[in-house]
Amino acid sequence: MSYAPYPALRLRRTRAAAWSRAMHAEIRLHPSDLIWPLFVTEGQGVEEPIGSLPGVSRWSVDGIAARAREARDAGIPCLALFPNTQPDRRSDDGAEALNPDNLMCRAIRAIKDAVPDIGVLTDVALDPYTAHGQDGLLDEAGYVINDATIDVLIGQSLNQAAAGADIIAPSDMMDGRVGAIREALEEEGQANVQIMAYAAKYASAFYGPFRDAVGSSGLLKGDKKSYQMDPANSEEALREVALDLAEGADSVMVKPGLPYLDIIARVKDRFEVPVFAYQVSGEYAMIEAAAAAGAGDRDALVLETLLAFKRAGCSGVLTYHALHAARLLGA
Repeated sequence: MSYAPYPALRLRRTRAAAWSRAMHAEIRLHPSDLIWPLFVTEGQGVEEPIGSLPGVSRWSVDGIAARAREARDAGIPCLALFPNTQPDRRSDDGAEALNPDNLMCRAIRAIKDAVPDIGVLTDVALDPYTAHGQDGLLDEAGYVINDATIDVLIGQSLNQAAAGADIIAPSDMMDGRVGAIREALEEEGQANVQIMAYAAKYASAFYGPFRDAVGSSGLLKGDKKSYQMDPANSEEALREVALDLAEGADSVMVKPGLPYLDIIARVKDRFEVPVFAYQVSGEYAMIEAAAAAGAGDRDALVLETLLAFKRAGCSGVLTYHALHAARLLGA
């Protein structure tokens, strides 16, 4: 492709005025691009601020319903739920994940009662329910067992779907779990429940505040490198995505977000499917710390990073800044 030489072509011409910059923008960011992760805890009228996540709290079920109303009013289409399971309900086998009256299921029902037309995405993994903090069942050597874990994940998925979940999001990274969950949903008459697979979830250093939020950081024995992806690998991410799509995933997720924009772009280019990113707790905390230190304007940092996800190819972003960003975009 050839271009006219300077000064016939001046790229600054279209940047000279705000109206022109708006008209020539290649990517648009909208509240409908956002999914708001929320943490659920026991009690009534409870708000528990999370120290490592400034501005983020755990909410009791009634508080989650109130957040759903806020999301609807701001134009956010979907909420993602994560439970802070009480220690006495955690066990080595994560059985609380199968309880139809657990925190997750009660929160789903409360949201659907309060705001029936908002989407609910539910995390499927055992780490919020296990006494050891791993995402699956352990053998005697402490290794996470793949196939036995899938059996529990199927039950967990059906439990959440029965409570009203719209999107099942397996974050456990067990091999073959998407196909098994999809088959079970079909057999239970839940054909319209979507699966958003955590297809490329990396063993990242950015998850610390999240583990504080769900109460698993002090419980975790060892690490998750035997099932979460090596940050050095990108070809492997494409294989993971291909397998999850072949097994019936409706959309895929890359996690974390900003350090893996290259993975997002490669997945979108290769597969041309809906790709989502999770701007994880460590990313959120860094933006908040930078803003608090005067290293950047908070609003500008939030919107620029979210725009980067869209530019890389994301259909949407899970972000703890969702409500704030939606209000900025709607202002």
